[in-house]
Amino acid sequence: MNRTEARKRAKELVAKMTVEEKASQLRYDAPAIERLGIPAYNWWNEALHGVARAGTATMFPQAIGIAAAFDEEMMKDIGDIIALEGRAKYNEQSKRGDRDIYKGLTFWAPNVNIFRDPRWGRGHETYGEDPFLTSTLAVPFIKGIQGDGEYMKAAACAKHFAVHSGPEADRHHFNAKATPKDMEETYLPAFEACVKDADVEAVMGAYNRTNDEPCCANKPLMVDLLRGKWGFQGHFVSDCWAVRDFHENHKVTETPEESVKLALDMGCDLNCGCTYQKLMNAYRAGLIDEKVITESCERLFTTRFLLGMFDKTEMDEIPFTVVESKEHLEVAHKAAKESIVLLKNDGILPLDKNKIKTIGVVGPNADSRVALIGNYHGTSSRYITVLEGIQDKVGDDVRVLYSEGSHLWKANASALSDPNGSDRIAEAQTVAEYSDVVVVVVGLDETLEGEEGDTGNQFASGDKINLNLPMPQRLLINSVLEMKKPTIVINMSGSAINLSKAENEANAVVQAWYPGALGGKDVADILFGDVSPSGKLPVTFYYSSEELPDFKDYSMKNRTYRYFEGTPLYPFGYGLTYGDVVCKDIDVAVKKASDGTLEGAEVTVTVANEGKVATDDVVQLYIKDKEYELAIPNACLCGFKRVHLEAGASEKITIFVKDRAFTSVDNDGNRKIFSKKFDIFAGTMQPDERSKELTGKTCVKAEIQI
Repeated sequence: MNRTEARKRAKELVAKMTVEEKASQLRYDAPAIERLGIPAYNWWNEALHGVARAGTATMFPQAIGIAAAFDEEMMKDIGDIIALEGRAKYNEQSKRGDRDIYKGLTFWAPNVNIFRDPRWGRGHETYGEDPFLTSTLAVPFIKGIQGDGEYMKAAACAKHFAVHSGPEADRHHFNAKATPKDMEETYLPAFEACVKDADVEAVMGAYNRTNDEPCCANKPLMVDLLRGKWGFQGHFVSDCWAVRDFHENHKVTETPEESVKLALDMGCDLNCGCTYQKLMNAYRAGLIDEKVITESCERLFTTRFLLGMFDKTEMDEIPFTVVESKEHLEVAHKAAKESIVLLKNDGILPLDKNKIKTIGVVGPNADSRVALIGNYHGTSSRYITVLEGIQDKVGDDVRVLYSEGSHLWKANASALSDPNGSDRIAEAQTVAEYSDVVVVVVGLDETLEGEEGDTGNQFASGDKINLNLPMPQRLLINSVLEMKKPTIVINMSGSAINLSKAENEANAVVQAWYPGALGGKDVADILFGDVSPSGKLPVTFYYSSEELPDFKDYSMKNRTYRYFEGTPLYPFGYGLTYGDVVCKDIDVAVKKASDGTLEGAEVTVTVANEGKVATDDVVQLYIKDKEYELAIPNACLCGFKRVHLEAGASEKITIFVKDRAFTSVDNDGNRKIFSKKFDIFAGTMQPDERSKELTGKTCVKAEIQI
């Protein structure tokens, strides 16, 4: 069903409703209208990395881990699986009259906010710090969820529009101030791609204000840009209880009724929260015209018709047996393997179990299920921790010794004499002494980095106060390294951590993110060489947060790899493999239309695996404007492609760079091509000095003129 037909049917149905009935449908928990045959519908459902909070579902790595895979095709597969499992669950629940929260077909994902500061607790819900990468991954994910059939499989939602990335503790009253240049250059591109390239069905506003106006009632963002310039046709939903913040925290209105009026007038169709329960009060007081209520109601029912909720469709026959099916779990394993980033390896990896008699596994995340799952997760029928993955991998051939080593961040209640919570350090050292190799598994989990309100910890409402691991874990790492045994440090976190101690003294360092319910198996597959690691960092790992501007400063100066003026610990785009993939040459063919306007460029690169192990790797293209003084200061990602090469093999690949990559943004927020001369780099990393230092490789470069 196309939007025109769905809109027509929505108008016809809404025309039969009373104003009270229309108003009731603008709540996320919309009640039934029995006289019109309209069942109750709860719009609130989550699917950040698998169907969430609705029982059993396939659980993929957390979003930041999926981003590290740099795999467009897989993103569409994941979206498709989410839609299939969501449909299967919806079919069964609707059949049984269960229309509760998290049971619908409107998924409030993806989160395409830019992870501008590593302290932000919700950053692991995003695809990282780069607008191009975020856009390129979000579009196929949305297309996978929504499908291209007669009816929409499920509805995706791009959130949180548009300038939102902490601090969590201040989000209900915070005013994010961003220049027109930073808006167009960093904060808006992913949302624009979701609307224009993926036709996303919904957009969710953020809690905070952006440039003085609440994000869920922001005329420049919602009216002028989203529905105006971009032509968005779907529905707009508030973040949960964000409209209440208008009068309680932002103080831009004085009453709930005034907040309802402001939100509706700006085009916020659906209220997640309680404020639209005051909608009829506002209507009776003359604050709201019925036509505004009608328009929002029609938009919402357009979505429901597009989803086939009032028709018999082929998707009604999707069986519950697709949920957590073998095929879906295989994709989850693929995603986890591709997401894991090898940060350091002195040759200790991959491990050869035939040469090891005893392996020690220590650390608070070694046997933690919570560290597998991230936030906004579903339920798995099985979990495999890193410890269990290693145990399963070596079987009875190798003895596995285990010690928790320390608690995640606080002291054990039984260790009152030790405020650092290091009551298992002696045991961890004993394990190290008796082992041929030690695997230390540290990091965070959703109780330490996450959303305001969901956490109660030493950090600030889900945000990190700095980039260090909690003190008990730092003591643990130091104590194990003191034993001078071959040591591998695995960090499980959704954000950048200062791993400089491990980088300097451990034999190998692995970033495993939150790899999903079965992720321990995939970590073990990497450690023992069944799979070569191939993930790349979607964020910069800094040495310290002291190198960065104030957390509340939304200027992009000295933030992310595109603007950072210092030297990172691990750069964006960095990640090692067990092979040795190099880009040997580069050829760029500029493409122009018949009228002379630039269409883009075809970049052809010869890629060779000069190592002894077959591997995947990610060829990355970066562009640098050589003339325009206001261009982004560092080379920027403009294309990438995942490749697989057998040992000794080489091939030519072509990546198309769109004309947008050649544009820059002036101080007034105008985007256009200002220059004629550009450098384009190709490599398995970005063309910075730190990447060269860590890998011993350089990118190939082409100087072009358009």
